[in-house]
Amino acid sequence: MITLITGGSKCGKSSFAERVLDGFHGRKIYIATMQPFGEDASEAIERHRKMRLGKGFETIEKYTNLHELSVTAGSAVLLECVGNLCANEMFRGNEIVCPTGNVISGIKAVSETASELVIVTNQVGSDGISYSEGTAQYIRCLGEINRYIAEIADNVIECVYGIPFVLKGELPC
Repeated sequence: MITLITGGSKCGKSSFAERVLDGFHGRKIYIATMQPFGEDASEAIERHRKMRLGKGFETIEKYTNLHELSVTAGSAVLLECVGNLCANEMFRGNEIVCPTGNVISGIKAVSETASELVIVTNQVGSDGISYSEGTAQYIRCLGEINRYIAEIADNVIECVYGIPFVLKGELPC
């Protein structure tokens, strides 16, 4: 079962994603993709660690090359978040490279062994603002990745002000 959770910044995606796996009995893996660049990122990472405390998640920090990760068959995986993973892949060298294929192959690899996969992503590109070419390319790549995930997902949920809205499938919790 694959559940994609999308929405804007600070809309409750993370807490809802964790609730989806509340009733799962077995190994729960939290794949954290945010790199601790700067004080804001470090604060966000710490906030998410506190949110997961006591919920039975094993955290694996994986910033790039998700396809290299070996996930135990039958486990539940929460991938937080595709927006960070896309940026990490795209801007890791001196050259900007669209990471769509690499991110998608990583998600496919994880989905083949996990019995439950909950994926958190960001809703970007709908604000109508013109951005620099690098940012515009990031928005295009993330949009392609999000479309792919939505296509293969059993459930697609958009969080708006903490309220989950079903776009595809059903409410998983």
